[in-house]
Amino acid sequence: MSHFWSPIVHSLIPYVAGEQPTTGGMTKLNTNESPYGPSPLALEAISRATSDTLRLYPDSTARELRIAIAESFGVDKDEIFVGNGSDEVLAHTFQGLLNHEEPLLFPDISYSFYPTYCRLYGITFRQVPVDDQMRVRLDDYRQSCGAIILPNPNAPTGIGLPLSGIEALVREHPDQVVVIDEAYVDFGGESAVPLVRTYPNLLVVQTLSKSRGLAGLRVGFAVGQRPLIEALERVKDSFNSYPLDRLALAGAVAAWKDRDWFERHRAMIIASRERLAAALGELGFHVLPSSANFLFARHPNRPGAELAAELRSRNILVRRFSAERIGDFLRISIGTDDECDRLLAALKEIVS
Repeated sequence: MSHFWSPIVHSLIPYVAGEQPTTGGMTKLNTNESPYGPSPLALEAISRATSDTLRLYPDSTARELRIAIAESFGVDKDEIFVGNGSDEVLAHTFQGLLNHEEPLLFPDISYSFYPTYCRLYGITFRQVPVDDQMRVRLDDYRQSCGAIILPNPNAPTGIGLPLSGIEALVREHPDQVVVIDEAYVDFGGESAVPLVRTYPNLLVVQTLSKSRGLAGLRVGFAVGQRPLIEALERVKDSFNSYPLDRLALAGAVAAWKDRDWFERHRAMIIASRERLAAALGELGFHVLPSSANFLFARHPNRPGAELAAELRSRNILVRRFSAERIGDFLRISIGTDDECDRLLAALKEIVS
């Protein structure tokens, strides 16, 4: 606390990121990063960009990256917005599109940055409870609101929503912006991007951090019709005209174009996820169905805090949230098969 703080700082409850250990020897399954390095083509592009041109500002419009993404989705480049990770894209979205007189709706078990953004930007919000199976009930969003944001698949549960349900929701709220946050969609979810052409109130947000293995580069983007994208551009250019540096732009373009690397490593992670889910089930864990690069699981006889602490004592990091409804769940990022085997061996020892 300080008397120099502005009033809003006193009221904020900041988002808490997953632990990033500063020492080696840890099996790190706590922050949903890719267990594999990024595309070699991305590393080569970054290396080439490390030159005298770093004295120059980057392209503030990220034109080449927007063209690459737009071409793959069959939209216009001016229907793509890019930012410094999907968190920045979401921040601009909350400020530019989701702040209205009526409350913003999102699930009570969801990405914990959402209420943080609401407090930061003074947005009224209402958290809609997920059901007893941790599923988002789209019928519960048929109510008066200022806007809606839904992660698909949801985080931290990993449960996906059907595209038909999302389309019905967007169609039923023609006067409200509906944002679909697709950070994990590449691991088994149904993307809402094909609906953008039909619905002017739909914005879809994605990231290169997960399925492209570029969490350290910080690149995210949004897809929407031009008026929504223009709103994000106006916020960005009132905040930071150069959110992506030259290295990030070069690496992101190369990674996005390397479809073979993407498909191969996505399939590897999905296969490891299914193998790990089955093995956890054999150990007595209740594992939620996941369409993401992580699992959300609890053991009926062991508190989540105890399990997380026992794993950490064995140099294995997983993520646990303290919210009442999910305090006994562990969110386990999908690692390599060797990392998953290490986790399973430790859990077998702990629960037996």
